[in-house]
Amino acid sequence: MKAIVITEPGGPEVLKLQDRVTPVAASDQILVSIKAAGVNRPDVFQRKGNYPAPVGAPADIPGLEVSGIVVKVGEQVSKWRVGDRVCALLSGGGYAEYAAVPEDHCLPIPTGLNFVEGASLPETVFTVWHNVFERGGLKAGEHLLIHGGSSGIGVTAIQIAKAMGARVTITAGSDEKCLACKKLGADVAINYRSLDFEDIVKPAGADVILDMVGGDYIPKNLRILKDDGRLVFINAMKGGKAEWNALDIMRRRLTITGSTLRARDPRFKANLATAVHKNVWPIIEAGKFTPSVFKTFPLSLASDAHTLLESSSHIGKIVLEVLTAG
Repeated sequence: MKAIVITEPGGPEVLKLQDRVTPVAASDQILVSIKAAGVNRPDVFQRKGNYPAPVGAPADIPGLEVSGIVVKVGEQVSKWRVGDRVCALLSGGGYAEYAAVPEDHCLPIPTGLNFVEGASLPETVFTVWHNVFERGGLKAGEHLLIHGGSSGIGVTAIQIAKAMGARVTITAGSDEKCLACKKLGADVAINYRSLDFEDIVKPAGADVILDMVGGDYIPKNLRILKDDGRLVFINAMKGGKAEWNALDIMRRRLTITGSTLRARDPRFKANLATAVHKNVWPIIEAGKFTPSVFKTFPLSLASDAHTLLESSSHIGKIVLEVLTAG
C-alpha cells in the first residue's frame, strides 16, 4: 500500500509517500480501505519528533482518524461486515491506504455524510466528549469558554455544547474566525489579538474552560472560573507551567484536569466510542452538528496539509483524501 511516512523529524517536507506492507487484521480487528484521513495537531507533534507513537502503532506513519470501507474482518468480529462504511479512531497509521482497527474503535459514518466529513469526526468528537462532558461535566444552562474556537476541536465543541443546551464563548485570532464561530452557534466570540478575554468573561464567569493554549492563559482561566468551575487542558501550546494560589483553588472548589487520548488503553477507547455513539451521533443525525471541513488535500500532498495546519489560518478541519485506495 501507499502511505505517508515521517522520514526524519522535521518540517512538513519530511513527509514522503512510500510503499509499505498492507496491515493484516487481527482476530478482533477490521481492515479498512481508507478513503479519507483527518489532519490533527498531534500529527504535527509526531512529525517533529515530540509525540512518539504508543506501542503497537506505526512509529512513522501519522494519522489518528480515518473513514473508509471495511474490506476484511477478523474471526472474532461481530459488529461489522465487508462493505460497511465506517469512521475510526486510530493510535497512528491513518495517512495510508489501509489500516487495521479494533472493531470497538469504529463507528458507522452518520447518515448523509460523505467520507471526508466522516474522517473529520473521530479524533475531535472523542476528545470533546471526554474532556468537556465527562471530565468537565458541562451541563445544560452552564457557560463554556473555548480557547481556539476556530480549530477542529473548537468548531466541534461549539456545536455539541450548544446542542446540549450550554452557553458558549470562544476566543480566536481574527474577526473572520470569530464570525465563523458565531455562525456555528457561539454566543460570544472574542478576538484575543484586540481584546482581553479575561475582561469580557470574568464578570459573568465560566463554569467550564476548554484550553489548548496554556502558558499565561492559565492564571487568567483560573480567575475567570466560577465557584466549582472546571479547567480542562487538552494541549499547552504556550507552555505547561504557571503559578496559581492553591488556597484560592480550595476556597472556590476549582477543578483542574485534562487528558490526552492517543495513549489510553483499548478498553477506554471502546467505552468512549460507545458513549459518543449514544450521545453525539443522534445530534449529528438530527442536523444539529455539521462537520466543518476547511480544505482537503490528496494523500500525496500531506506536507501541504501540515503547512496549512501550522499556519493557523484555517477554520475547521483539514482532511486528506486517499484517492488511490481500492
